[in-house]
Amino acid sequence: MLLLHDVVATSAEVASTRSRLAKQATLAALLRRLSPEEAPVAVAYLAGLMPQGRIGVGYALVSKLEPGPPPAAETLGLLEVHRRLDELAAIAGPGSKKRREEALGALFSRALPDERRFLAGLLVGELRQGALVGVMTEAVAEATGIDGGALRRAAMLAGDVSLVATAALTQGAEALARFELTLFRPVLPMLATPAEDVEVALERLGEAAFEVKLDGARIQVHKAGDEVRVYSRRRHEVTDRVPEIVEAVRGLGARELILDGEAIALRADGSPHAFQTTMRRFGRRSKVEEMRAKLPLSHLYFDVIYESGESLVDAPAAERIARLDAFLPEAHRVERLITSEAERASAFYDRATGGGHEGLMAKSLSAGYEAGSRGFSWLKLKPAHTLDLVVLAVEEGSGRRRGWLSNLHLGARDPRDGGFVMLGKTFKGMTDAMLAWQTERLRGLALGQEGHVMHVAPELVVEVAFSDVQESPHYPGGLALRFARLKAHRPDKSAAEAATIDEVRAIHARGHRR
Repeated sequence: MLLLHDVVATSAEVASTRSRLAKQATLAALLRRLSPEEAPVAVAYLAGLMPQGRIGVGYALVSKLEPGPPPAAETLGLLEVHRRLDELAAIAGPGSKKRREEALGALFSRALPDERRFLAGLLVGELRQGALVGVMTEAVAEATGIDGGALRRAAMLAGDVSLVATAALTQGAEALARFELTLFRPVLPMLATPAEDVEVALERLGEAAFEVKLDGARIQVHKAGDEVRVYSRRRHEVTDRVPEIVEAVRGLGARELILDGEAIALRADGSPHAFQTTMRRFGRRSKVEEMRAKLPLSHLYFDVIYESGESLVDAPAAERIARLDAFLPEAHRVERLITSEAERASAFYDRATGGGHEGLMAKSLSAGYEAGSRGFSWLKLKPAHTLDLVVLAVEEGSGRRRGWLSNLHLGARDPRDGGFVMLGKTFKGMTDAMLAWQTERLRGLALGQEGHVMHVAPELVVEVAFSDVQESPHYPGGLALRFARLKAHRPDKSAAEAATIDEVRAIHARGHRR
């Protein structure tokens, strides 16, 4: 029987090393010990995930539990913990808050201090141990001897590394065949890497498809006959919030589809509303028809990865574009220019930004659809510098901002250990509405107070514009953003999608060369 402590010790060892190979070897050693029942639970825990998902336990509940005297030895079995969390997740109805607190307290009373810390991090989604999905996939390959490429592809299409790892560990390579693109099982969206300008994009890609980069909400739309479902970039179903999208896609000629695109609120002249305006409509669960009349959503698509029984993930983008254009009305296509000429691409870029859009996407015409991957087949071109960063702490405002949480401490993701590297602070660019929203959100993420600084769980992603990156002795990474200002809150993105410190270093290096 595998103990929770075995998983906790492995997690600690993984977190203590920066070596990717060492992380993989440590994980693989534990994976080889797992029974078929233990495999999905252990893999999920080591990837920082809970099989039950969110179960109504937050920082407030975890932090108020009295630790009590620790047990004399480790006694909690992994599957016993899983069963107890299943029971906790099922608690509902009157008095559920109290019963949930009692159940969690009983579990914590059986746990050693390091086990409590591990469970607390797992429950609130803040387990920083460095066993990210990519490392876990390679560890499964090492433990099973299965080709890493086959595992990565299966995880990409399943969107669930725990599911794929369990199949590989318990049934072998043959089990991976069932992880194919399937209607109504959303896949991770393909991601883009920043590029400096159109010349750099063309140098890397050659002739490319340049598309207007919309500042909307990423959507993945699945259709089978009259059944249509819409998913967010984080693969949550949002079908009931966007009836106009459902109606329009239902009317398309293709029998079966998986489309990738954006939902966005546009003004009468075609220019975009602010991202927050789109998200107010996109995130609305009640009075949907009333909001639809006031703020209709446009939906524009740039990719098709499944059509009428055929997966197109491996098809080159040029073929996917042709297939998309064949059945999709122009009014629902993201504006696109295919060219190898920098002058034409630059003019298109100027027109896009002049119309209020973020910039351009530049896409390789020969690449397949790399779900969940941030490679160099898709490049994003924006004016100046913008990065998605994570809020690590916040300070109380003063003067006119008294009562609000104002000055944000910003961090980039460190892919080596799963932590974050602070890059500076900003209180600029915030409207009163933004201040009010972030105050409520960040108070809910509070971890503790240190003087005038409130430390928060690193969950809120913000889009930050800045002029450049400069060397700084004040921060652990030795770098700081110059003239940073908040551009938008991005509650649709997870901390795992934030920019890395390597991206920040690359911007600094380019600026230093200039």
